[in-house]
Amino acid sequence: MAYQIGIAGAGIGGLAMASLLAARGHHVTLAERFATPRPVGSGLVIQPVGLAVLDAVGVGAEARDLSAPITRMLGHAGTRAILDVRYRTTDPGRALHRASLFDTLWRANMGRITLHTGAAVTAAPQDGPRRWMARQDAPTLGPFDLVIDASGGGSCLSPLQPRALPFGAIWGAVPWPADSALPADQLRQRYFRASRMAGVLPIGRLPGDPTPRAAVFWSMPLAELDQWPQRDLQDWKAEVTAFWPDIAPFLTGLTATSDMTPARYSHGTLRQPTLPGLALIGDAAYRASPQLGQGANMALLDAMALALALDHPLDQALPRYASMRRWHRRVFQAMSAAFTPMYQSDSRALPLLRDRVLAPLGQLPPVARFLTGLVSGDILPPLASTAWPLPPIQRSVR
Repeated sequence: MAYQIGIAGAGIGGLAMASLLAARGHHVTLAERFATPRPVGSGLVIQPVGLAVLDAVGVGAEARDLSAPITRMLGHAGTRAILDVRYRTTDPGRALHRASLFDTLWRANMGRITLHTGAAVTAAPQDGPRRWMARQDAPTLGPFDLVIDASGGGSCLSPLQPRALPFGAIWGAVPWPADSALPADQLRQRYFRASRMAGVLPIGRLPGDPTPRAAVFWSMPLAELDQWPQRDLQDWKAEVTAFWPDIAPFLTGLTATSDMTPARYSHGTLRQPTLPGLALIGDAAYRASPQLGQGANMALLDAMALALALDHPLDQALPRYASMRRWHRRVFQAMSAAFTPMYQSDSRALPLLRDRVLAPLGQLPPVARFLTGLVSGDILPPLASTAWPLPPIQRSVR
């Protein structure tokens, strides 16, 4: 028996969820609030665990082709190396523009699901054992055996009340400059204490365009982030270039503050990512800063876990989904909460601990292996009780 499933949100997690469920024979209706769906943000890193999910979706090869391999994450404070994490040689991260991944997943769903755009889901009322997706000024969709909230941080369905983090960032995508001294297979960062951070991330190319690109970012307190649109761009460029001369070639193409997108972060976790007839994935269920580069990967893993759980009767599927993701999610949430203040805060003590104690420890083989597993996303099984790497997805009705 195939289920009738409604999904709110056509982000990375929602699109992967739709593909996985449609491939398994479920009837999927996806509602997206934008009339013309689009990705939000600049670049992201798909870690090895997330890439395994993209392979199961059937878009892994295309994602690899559009992305840049990331073999190392290297951060400096002055001349001192503070962060130095290397991926396994055979299993690098893959960084790409959000638009590239969005386009790949969007096309993978065409003709396989029922799609409603310009459909902002405002509630998921329940009628007996089934749920509907209520839309503002539009017909209600449903009923469904299950509604999945993949609408991210702006969710109207999630009861999550996260706490705002005191630092945010501005992000922008630029062509990779031919005269850059930075390697095109590494995430590079520069720190001043924990109050300033600049970064450059190779993000591959856009579909149909061979131009290699980079994401550049600059961290700042929320008070400064609120004033960013009024900031003099040339003054900011001079400030960042003085802080890190190697970033200068990446800034030349920026002509207005609107070329950089502000990003605000929060932290919080639902104790249970399910309600009767409702499952929450990704940012709708838990949020964290991007320090560990796991946001999109967590949503992809949630989608995979829920798709596998729905091979079972619905009354067993939701508890199974929650159990499959519980400990992996908790560990990464805890690690994010512990590491974020060392890189984005006003503290002077934590950067000293980071620089004088944790950085040297990170070069010891056991700790280095732990850090590799942390960024790769597999320091513990991503889907409890499920074989890893993932088995091939079964593309048939149960």
